Amino acid sequence: MDNPKLVPELLCSDISVSLNFYIGILGFHISFERPEDRFAYLDIDGAHLMLEQATEELGQDRTWWTAKPEQPYGRGINLQIEVANVLRLYKSLQKSRYPLYRTIEEKWYRKDVIETGQRQFLVQDPDGYLLRFCTDIGERPIAS
Repeated sequence: MDNPKLVPELLCSDISVSLNFYIGILGFHISFERPEDRFAYLDIDGAHLMLEQATEELGQDRTWWTAKPEQPYGRGINLQIEVANVLRLYKSLQKSRYPLYRTIEEKWYRKDVIETGQRQFLVQDPDGYLLRFCTDIGERPIAS
C-alpha cells in the first residue's frame, strides 16, 4: 500500500451499514481494520478512505467533533474519486437500487488552454457524504 498525502476520514453512524455500501456495492477493499475501534481503512484503484463509527458525545474517546454531530454528517463534502471503470460502479448501484444524486454524464472542464474530460456520476453514502466517481476520458483543445 502506498502512502497518499491526503486520506479523508469519514465519521459514520453505523460502520456495518457503511461497509456494506463501500465494499458490498461499490467494490472498495479493506486495507486494514480495527473492529474494536469501529474503524476501517479502504481502497479502490489507489483512492484511500478511512471510516470510523462516531460516538455521540463531544470529546468522547478519539472522535474529533468540532460541533454537535447532526445527520447527515456529510453536509458540504464533495469527494471526487477517480476509478478505472466508473461504469462498473454505476451499474452496481443501479443493480442494488441505491439512489443516485446525479446520473452518469460526460463532462468537460477547462484547465488553462485545454479541457479535460471525465465520465462521472454522484451518489451520497449512507451518512450523506457526496461522492463523485469519475473516469478520465482525455483532453481536448478549447473550441474557439
